[in-house]
Amino acid sequence: MAKKFIIAIDLGGTNLKCALLDAQLKIKAKSSFNTKSFDDKYKLIQGLADSVDNFIISQGLERSVILGVGIGVPGPVDTFRGIVHFLPNVPGWKEVQLKKILLRKTKLPVFVDNDAKLMALAEHKLGAAKKFKNALCLTLGTGVGGGLIINNSLYRGADNAAGEIGHFPLDEKGPLCGCGARGCLETYIGNNRILKIARKIFGSQITLEKISLLALQFNPKAIEFWNQVGKKLGLALSGVVNLLNLDAIVLGGGIACAGNVLFNSIRQAIQSRAMPDQAKRVKIIKAVLGVDAGLIGAGYLVKERLERGTPDLL
Repeated sequence: MAKKFIIAIDLGGTNLKCALLDAQLKIKAKSSFNTKSFDDKYKLIQGLADSVDNFIISQGLERSVILGVGIGVPGPVDTFRGIVHFLPNVPGWKEVQLKKILLRKTKLPVFVDNDAKLMALAEHKLGAAKKFKNALCLTLGTGVGGGLIINNSLYRGADNAAGEIGHFPLDEKGPLCGCGARGCLETYIGNNRILKIARKIFGSQITLEKISLLALQFNPKAIEFWNQVGKKLGLALSGVVNLLNLDAIVLGGGIACAGNVLFNSIRQAIQSRAMPDQAKRVKIIKAVLGVDAGLIGAGYLVKERLERGTPDLL
């Protein structure tokens, strides 16, 4: 019997990552593109379809050995109908029937979900949240996404919209967010926002990776920079911890690479702002699947839906 494979796509506000996974969710090949290199949503969707074809051709595979295509997107999704409601950090997307379009283009089963939910699935099944019944998994990048695990199951909410921690309101007069509201958490700790602040402090050539390295070298400005980011995130998470009494919060994405200086600042904020019992229980830990978490979660989505017999045709 021929080996079976899954094609996974992680569509971010900055980068589009693709991978070929085997049936055990091991990554066999990867590629990535800059999301902003596509002028509009139609070209971006065509880019998704082309990525699927490229993997099939470059790996010398028959289309029949592809179990399906799993896609994570950075915004609210009707996961069962595969409709992307909108993407806060990718302009022009509103009520896009992504599943239907890609089904037609690829002639393969297609499954779509929110990227942070897929990251949470991956970390809970295979990663840092595996030992915990109740956890919040965060992706810290261009946007700030969240996936909730409650009693060992992914919690979706009434409209599959639960987990949007990035749009937790902190200040009604704060910066305008991509979602249309003001003062969301994402406007304070999203990559674009904190990089703008960083360049005022360190100069126009600085990167967040460089600031993380400087912090490891005990640079006082870099340490203070990540302390401020951690305090702001910790403030929002304190409310979540009080509300949900979580076992763990798992942090992934590029900002999580800042290391202990960021994590300790978050822990201190939660210890000082959350209620004692909840603060004592919750563990703040780093995701272990790294940049591949969304891809592995997209692969898991395909396997889960096919095993449940969820229809892939509309």
